[in-house]
Amino acid sequence: MLSSMRVVVFTSQKGGSGKTTLSGHVAVQAERAGEGPVALIDTDPQGSPAAWWNARRAETPVFVQTTVQRLFADLEELRARGTRQVIVDTPPAVTATIRNVVAFADLVVIPIRPSPHDLRAVGAALDIVEGRNKPLMFVVNDATPRARITSDAAIVLSQHGTVAPVTIHHRTDFASSMIDGRTVMECDADSRSTTEIVALWDYLAGRLRRIQPRPVVVQGGLDRTPIGRAEPPDDIDLDHAHAAFGCRAAHTA
Repeated sequence: MLSSMRVVVFTSQKGGSGKTTLSGHVAVQAERAGEGPVALIDTDPQGSPAAWWNARRAETPVFVQTTVQRLFADLEELRARGTRQVIVDTPPAVTATIRNVVAFADLVVIPIRPSPHDLRAVGAALDIVEGRNKPLMFVVNDATPRARITSDAAIVLSQHGTVAPVTIHHRTDFASSMIDGRTVMECDADSRSTTEIVALWDYLAGRLRRIQPRPVVVQGGLDRTPIGRAEPPDDIDLDHAHAAFGCRAAHTA
């Protein structure tokens, strides 16, 4: 059986990347763009997207709170209902959970703030995505407008994967719009934030259309590795990153 449903997993091992806000906005925009039915899945036990969705008046996108153990069954039910796009939000830092969720992805999106600290954390997520042999896309998120560090971060990331040509900038309307279950597109259709989200979804949708249908399988089964200390991942080249940010890498003896 080949799947026509597309699954996009938003992940980052570092908290504060904005992936929950971004995944909710992308799910809403996909529905607004006529790509529905769309489902937003939350695999984070803390359930941050649930509070936003419960405050939401609109009935779309469909929201599913699930666990790794139930994810396959939930995806199959959504597929049977004719769902076209599934956006999955993941918890930060829990490596085994992220690895298991990524197994179901057609495309993995890694939001990253343009800072050296966030660049350092990318290596772990890259290891997971590459280990599952999944296509990935970086999104520079929460960026300061007109800051050189934003373009510098994109240059560094481009050495490790595709970087979305759309940068999402830091603006308070992203947070304020979600207080009552909405998004920036539903608060001000002409805002700069809306323009960015629309452009991001258009680019993401184009990537998804180029992905060939694949057999519906659980790839590699669930990861039973205990959660705890792990081998350090291959990381972003920080020497290059520091050079890009106009700094010299510091080394310890």
